[in-house]
Amino acid sequence: QVQLVESGGGLVQAGGSLRLSCQTSGRTFSNSAVAWFRQAPGKERDFVAGIRWSGGNTYYADSMKGRFTISRDNAKNTVYLQMNSLNAEDTAVYYCAAVWGRTYSTSYYYTTKGGYEYWGQGTQVTVSS
Repeated sequence: QVQLVESGGGLVQAGGSLRLSCQTSGRTFSNSAVAWFRQAPGKERDFVAGIRWSGGNTYYADSMKGRFTISRDNAKNTVYLQMNSLNAEDTAVYYCAAVWGRTYSTSYYYTTKGGYEYWGQGTQVTVSS
């Protein structure tokens, strides 16, 4: 059974940085696409960033470009989300999501919830202003 485990969340002051990690148990990230989504209280779960394990193609929500960076470490079988210049609007639960064995013809499915099959439990990020 595949499980995704997020870590690295916490409380940070506005302008600060955090790095989130996503690891999987049950299989490696080979032949997968992995993404980060976030959900603030009372809001929808929104796409943040995604990466295709093979080739390393990356995708970002427009509002994250330049501040957030998604990356992968093959040796550690881990996906990271480096978040810089955080502000109060970044406060949310951040979820890791993954799908294996699919190649989507457009970037759309790499940037929407429906494109992913497995989800972690989430890690809380709180930015104090």
